[in-house]
Amino acid sequence: MRLVEQVVATTDPDPKALACYGVCFPASEEVWLRFLDGRPVSAVTTIFLDWCAHEAAARCMRVLALVWDNASWHRSKAVRRWVRAHNQQVKASEQGVRLLICRLPVKSPWLNPIEPKWGHTKRRVVEPDRLLPARELAERVCDALECTYHAHIPIPQQVA
Repeated sequence: MRLVEQVVATTDPDPKALACYGVCFPASEEVWLRFLDGRPVSAVTTIFLDWCAHEAAARCMRVLALVWDNASWHRSKAVRRWVRAHNQQVKASEQGVRLLICRLPVKSPWLNPIEPKWGHTKRRVVEPDRLLPARELAERVCDALECTYHAHIPIPQQVA
């Protein structure tokens, strides 16, 4: 298949960027995804982490280990502060899910269990003849990974 870069009309109301946060559970093949219209930043990462903690609590998990690359929105001071405060609150209240952040070595994305899924998924959802609207692309990705489609993460006002 040969892909040709599609031109986006300046009047197109669809978002110019679509980002996706994901969690993969290799043992069960379960995937959690959340999309956002825009780029990943620290303020959105903490919203995603809060959502993950609630999802994990609903499944009676006590700890959620996250394998992360060195993206700036993963290692920012704001995210580290949020994770520390979240874990302190979980410890103090003895309720909730502790987040354990496991950093990957620099330039080793293949060690992240979700990376191979991204590569295969991109090939399965691509459309060579047209530009996919953000919602359709997100739904195709969720279908390909057999996971639930959730509403996009809202971008906080201070980031917008």
